[in-house]
Amino acid sequence: MSTDDSRAVHHTRGTALLLLIGGLIGTLASGVLTYDRVRSLEDPLFTPGCNVNAVLSCGDVMTTWQGNLLGFPNMLLGIAGFAALAALGAALVAGAVFPRRLWQGLWAATAAGFAFTAWLISQCLYVIGALCPWCAVVWAVMIPLFWYVTRQLAGPGSRLRALPHWLVPLALYAVLAALVLAEFGDRLL
Repeated sequence: MSTDDSRAVHHTRGTALLLLIGGLIGTLASGVLTYDRVRSLEDPLFTPGCNVNAVLSCGDVMTTWQGNLLGFPNMLLGIAGFAALAALGAALVAGAVFPRRLWQGLWAATAAGFAFTAWLISQCLYVIGALCPWCAVVWAVMIPLFWYVTRQLAGPGSRLRALPHWLVPLALYAVLAALVLAEFGDRLL
């Protein structure tokens, strides 16, 4: 192992708390979706609580092939992935220092999760034609998780660190809100 690979990455307390809290929120959202999916499989007449109208409808999203991309409900990936993030965040809050290789693995996982989330957003907006409120919670969590883990790995003189830390997540939230409003407009409520 090279010295570069074993070098510890010193994290900020904010990143540690984001991993912990974001992981817990993502686990909760994925857990509620899993519960609703199991209930809907048990009882075809079950209506998830997040079915608000024709646009805001978890049931319409979770029953599509996009909601079961790998042959099982996507929310099971969310439970495992977000729980792992929460555990890593808890370890960091408790004072753990992870080697660079672990941070690189964490970045690869959050990048994959972010890419998957972006694809699911496009599918909800332009193919399925419905939004899942609990999925939107996951989207809202993935944006800062990906950004702050990316920023954490950037070197001290990096352009990523020169940007105000809140700028990229805020810009992505604004783009997402504009896309949702452009597609669904007044049909949301």
